[in-house]
Amino acid sequence: MKKSMLSAIVLLTIIVLMASFDFSLDGSPPIQLPADISGRALFVCPAASSFWDSIAAGFSFFARYVLMVFFFATIILAFMWGWALYQNLLKDSFNKDAFSKPWAFTKLLFWAGVILVLIFNTPNRYRLVTVTGRAGDYVLCENTSAGAIVVRSDLVHTK
Repeated sequence: MKKSMLSAIVLLTIIVLMASFDFSLDGSPPIQLPADISGRALFVCPAASSFWDSIAAGFSFFARYVLMVFFFATIILAFMWGWALYQNLLKDSFNKDAFSKPWAFTKLLFWAGVILVLIFNTPNRYRLVTVTGRAGDYVLCENTSAGAIVVRSDLVHTK
């Protein structure tokens, strides 16, 4: 097994164990909940606008057009793969050179899609919540996060 693969497995195992046993590298003491509300409380922190939020907001005007171009390229990619397969079927032999351009375009389109997802979807997008009775936006956080607030779970709603 390659060293990089082994390192990834070890790091993933460490992350799973740390999350399972509530181990934190932060050092701030966790908020202790009384036993009667332990299953009915969530921890929220005020949502601070970040650099990525402003980038996503700036690109949000172009999201529809970028998605149209991305799906156009995906359809062209499907035709490229189909044409390469058709050419190999006509010759009744496998020619791997016919698949080099579609494969290169596939890799390029995949990484372009990953970059687009990262640009359009900020980390706060999936954890942003509103709290009934409190003004402002909040994000779900851990009991060891700085500025964590304990809120009844029925007061927390996704955006």
